[in-house]
Amino acid sequence: MTESCKHCTKGTTSSLGFCPFSLALFAGTALSYVKYLQNKSSKSTTTTTSSSSSSNEPFRVVFVLGGPGAGKGTQCTLLSQNHGWAHLSAGDLLRAERKKENSPLADIINSNISAGKIVPSEITTQLIKNAMVELRETQGQIKFLIDGFPRSEGNVKAWKDVVGDAAVLEYVFFFECPYDILTSRLLERGKTSGRSDDSLDVIRKRFDTYREESMPIIEMYEKEGKVRKIMADRSIEDVYAEV
Repeated sequence: MTESCKHCTKGTTSSLGFCPFSLALFAGTALSYVKYLQNKSSKSTTTTTSSSSSSNEPFRVVFVLGGPGAGKGTQCTLLSQNHGWAHLSAGDLLRAERKKENSPLADIINSNISAGKIVPSEITTQLIKNAMVELRETQGQIKFLIDGFPRSEGNVKAWKDVVGDAAVLEYVFFFECPYDILTSRLLERGKTSGRSDDSLDVIRKRFDTYREESMPIIEMYEKEGKVRKIMADRSIEDVYAEV
């Protein structure tokens, strides 16, 4: 921000370089939109329950985790095609939301993804739940591979708060791969993907976030006996055969 905001006291900005008034307004708008999404999902669930007895059956969920570039999306696509599970990518849902016109969440999502940070958990979780509800309503689907989620303790808490008993977690697939291979895969993908998070600087930040926030979640699920570990530094065919 290069000019003082006229709403701030004495026309000054904070020491961090942003306007406190604008920040408060921005946060309030995001919170209101998350509540709107929750109400929308709740109404959709109620409608589905009244129209079909199958809506009482909980979602069956497998979380698919691993470092950036581990091949989670590729394996989920194969599993979806061959075994009838719907593939939901947390990253794809966020990228779709950030492209929507007049979305109050777009700036929040864009700034976090570009910085290699995790998007606020409530936003990600609500987008996932909305997608599951929609697929159950339109296709009768209740089996979901959720790719790239949960990535933090906040994600886990938001899942319990937003989804709760509406879903049963069956497994956690963990695709393990050395960082040098992940880096080369992401740089190669960045040549054609057009994604701002496939640049080297952002890749390093994503690895830092993964080590600090995602690995403890994998370790938590491992203690619960949910994790199925797959080495992902092999060919697509070899990895899929193990999965």
